[in-house]
Amino acid sequence: MKRLFLLPFLAVMFGCAQNHFNVPAEHFAAQVKVLGVAPIIVDVNSEIKHPEKEQLVALLGDMNRKYEQQLVRKLKATGNFYTVALLDGDPQRIFANLFFRSEKRDDATIRYNKYFWKTDELRDYLKKNNLDAVMLLVVSGLTQNEKVYSNTLLASQTSDYNYLILTAQILDGDGTILWEYPNFRGRILSYSPLINLQYPDFSEAEANFSSRADLKFKTIDGIRRTLDQRQKDLLLRETQESEVYGKQFGDIVSLLKYDSDDEKKGTIPASKPVPRLAEQPKPVEQPAPPAAASQPAAVPSVAPAAPATPAAPATDEIVPAKGSTL
Repeated sequence: MKRLFLLPFLAVMFGCAQNHFNVPAEHFAAQVKVLGVAPIIVDVNSEIKHPEKEQLVALLGDMNRKYEQQLVRKLKATGNFYTVALLDGDPQRIFANLFFRSEKRDDATIRYNKYFWKTDELRDYLKKNNLDAVMLLVVSGLTQNEKVYSNTLLASQTSDYNYLILTAQILDGDGTILWEYPNFRGRILSYSPLINLQYPDFSEAEANFSSRADLKFKTIDGIRRTLDQRQKDLLLRETQESEVYGKQFGDIVSLLKYDSDDEKKGTIPASKPVPRLAEQPKPVEQPAPPAAASQPAAVPSVAPAAPATPAAPATDEIVPAKGSTL
């Protein structure tokens, strides 16, 4: 009996969708019908320590343009918006116009760069593009202390590594952050960097009998190949989508899905079922004429019957009806 009593409780606890928005999900659904996605921004003033920083920033700009449509397609596929549009414009110019300030955050052991925007400029940007809300995505640099293992898992090293991370926010015309990524409303918090720019050279340390490996930056070509690595489908066939960007976009979209009112209530209310054909009222049958029902069978007339017309002889020939076009 106790188990049966707990089943509905567990279904409520684990079966209900969680609200990952900073506002009630129904308010977000009612407010945001037209969503604009600004071109992905690179914060060049963030903690990007790569020795070839200019080439890296140029590469990131090219890769962002190449794969940001991948995010737009995923957002459209949720069915939660009337329109999702990738906006035009130079991302660095948009950033310079809207950016107010940023700060490094460490929330629930998750480190990231949080961005704040100019309210008036943001409102004008939404009005100019006829938007209900805009999604702003920023690639930035961050240094974080991590433990990295070798490919064989036999060696590891804890150091400060330089990463590139991706953050995202959805804002309305008043500057209200309706939703953000990384997101802290999940039952299990997780946040992965876009790419690690550094690695410990365990092979060199082993060759030199050193107990500590030197940290090295990945080459620009190596970073390009990493960002350009394609996802594979269930049949292990290469797709046109990036593995690195796809991981970030998948996490973002998973935190943006919600059940619409139609899905919650059903497309047809239970109290008004659609009438089936068999349930439609049948036509009232007209009673037979009284004479046919009550009079006795007709008595043959005393007068002699006229001779019957002889039947037409059977024939296989098909005679067309009068007026036929055959």
